[in-house]
Amino acid sequence: MPDSPLSDSPYEVLGVAADADAATLRLAYRRALRGAHPDTGGDVIRFHAVQAAWELVGTPEARAAFDRGARTVAPSDAPHAPWAPAAPKPRGDSRPQARSYGHPGGLSRETYLALVREWAGRGVTLEDPYDPALVRSAPRDIRHVLADALAEEATARSLASLGIAYTIWHDLATDAAGRGLPPKLDHLVLGPTGLFAIQSEDWGAPVALKRGELVGEALGGERPIRALAARAKAIGRAARVKPTALVVVVPDEHAEQPLELGGSLRGAAVALVRRSRLVSAVREGLPGSAHLGGTELMEVRARLQAVVRFA
Repeated sequence: MPDSPLSDSPYEVLGVAADADAATLRLAYRRALRGAHPDTGGDVIRFHAVQAAWELVGTPEARAAFDRGARTVAPSDAPHAPWAPAAPKPRGDSRPQARSYGHPGGLSRETYLALVREWAGRGVTLEDPYDPALVRSAPRDIRHVLADALAEEATARSLASLGIAYTIWHDLATDAAGRGLPPKLDHLVLGPTGLFAIQSEDWGAPVALKRGELVGEALGGERPIRALAARAKAIGRAARVKPTALVVVVPDEHAEQPLELGGSLRGAAVALVRRSRLVSAVREGLPGSAHLGGTELMEVRARLQAVVRFA
């Protein structure tokens, strides 16, 4: 199952109630597997989701563990609670990493904690605000904030591998409007391939680029590219620099293509990128996006360092 607070539970994937008996659950699994099988015209992503759901609730032991909230992700993942802040992992190599500033996902996590405690009720003590059962029962807008925090943290881990030629700022404060959050830009990446304004998102459903803007059933009235451009412009105006690329990064399963281009906006190339493709997209640069020479790169970095504030 995708490790996201917005992911369907195994019961939702199989199309049964959480209190369904074992026979009903097994019948639902067989029907769902048959309907999703690629050999009979089904969807391979759906087929794998059905199999993963069955692994989580298909046996009495696994089901009891899932219902207790013991885990919602594959057992090979880290043993910490699936959505709690993870302890830093020791690095496996000695190669220099990108210079990084700020706290990725920090503001989104703070907002989630405030919202989930308010939703639980005044005077209620939450022993674990990241308990899977609690998270799954919370309203979607609260789960969405936590999903965005996780997405920002995942992006930050990927970007760190860019190397010493790149500088990264996370959770930048801006004066541009945001979706139910204090205004901020998730990531700003500066390197020889340009200045990338990056927003990490998880809407729990696929999105695509159409006429320079993201579209998808889960978006509602959001216009993510326009919002990203406004945030990037606010920071660029203060530093007297212009972003060369506007990038929205989503979980791999939510983008049909690894890299989808959407023309340009205010002189910056627009792209929707799968998370696994992000680092290579930054290293290569986007088509139509200006590269920066050594002297210009140092000047842009100095200007940004002078004005960047963190949310």
